[in-house]
Amino acid sequence: MKSPAAQPISGAYGSEPQRATLSRVALTAIAPVSWGTTYVTITELLPAGHPMFAALMRALPAGLIALACTRVLPRGGWWVKTAVLGVLNIGLLNALVFIAAERLPGGIVATLAAVQPLIVAVLVVVVLGESPSAWRFAWGIAGAVGVGLVVIGPEAAFDPIGVAAGLISAGSMALGLTLTKRWGRPPEAGPTAFAGWQLAAGGLFLVPITFLAEGPPPGIDPIAALGYLWLGGTGGLIAYVVWFRGIATLPVASVAVLVLISPLVAAALGAVLLGQTFGPIQLAGFGIALAAIVAGQLPVPTRKEKMR
Repeated sequence: MKSPAAQPISGAYGSEPQRATLSRVALTAIAPVSWGTTYVTITELLPAGHPMFAALMRALPAGLIALACTRVLPRGGWWVKTAVLGVLNIGLLNALVFIAAERLPGGIVATLAAVQPLIVAVLVVVVLGESPSAWRFAWGIAGAVGVGLVVIGPEAAFDPIGVAAGLISAGSMALGLTLTKRWGRPPEAGPTAFAGWQLAAGGLFLVPITFLAEGPPPGIDPIAALGYLWLGGTGGLIAYVVWFRGIATLPVASVAVLVLISPLVAAALGAVLLGQTFGPIQLAGFGIALAAIVAGQLPVPTRKEKMR
């Protein structure tokens, strides 16, 4: 039996005060905003050639801190569910994202990640039994196109391994998001404990893979230490706590489209920190992507509304 915290909030766009819904959307958006800083952190602060170790440092320390603070462990079947969600939402996802970021320009990585709402639009039909929605597909495509216009430049290079890693990471995140919505959260686990379970599970999944693939950890100077602290603190523990809280209280498609914020933040940071510039095409892409994010927070129009 699902806990009350696991149930979608009824009337999220109707009887519930709109201000409460907007506040939850804004809180959940903290996660993709922080993830938007990942690319500049990897390229500017961390030692090159160690993407798996970076993924490990985002997950495992944050998970252990959350477990130490909450002192709550999974029970019964939640051990298996936590392992599955930890691999999909944390371990496999972050490993593939960091591999893609090492092998591809940031624009390509961001555009590949932007297909995630489209995958979710399919999974909510298959896994959650919802009706197919042309509205979600249309805005999912618009969002991916908008992100592509913002971040893909003429110098874009397509490394096959990097592209595969980017696409599989989008699928991993989409499936993890959908299963998290389906399974909910057990009554004994608050958002911090729930995030800690998955971060720890994802981190443990990465430990043997990291050392088999990359060998001993790289040297960590003060700049790298700052980068790892940012990845594991803001981009790890804080981001995933608010992310899983949002999944529990918002429609899954609304949460999925918020991922489009990440590449927009990454592009903005490139302009501010790295001196990159935006032309008319990039600005148009920004507008399209933002429109898709806003549309994703609106209820799907019913047939009656379309006929008016």
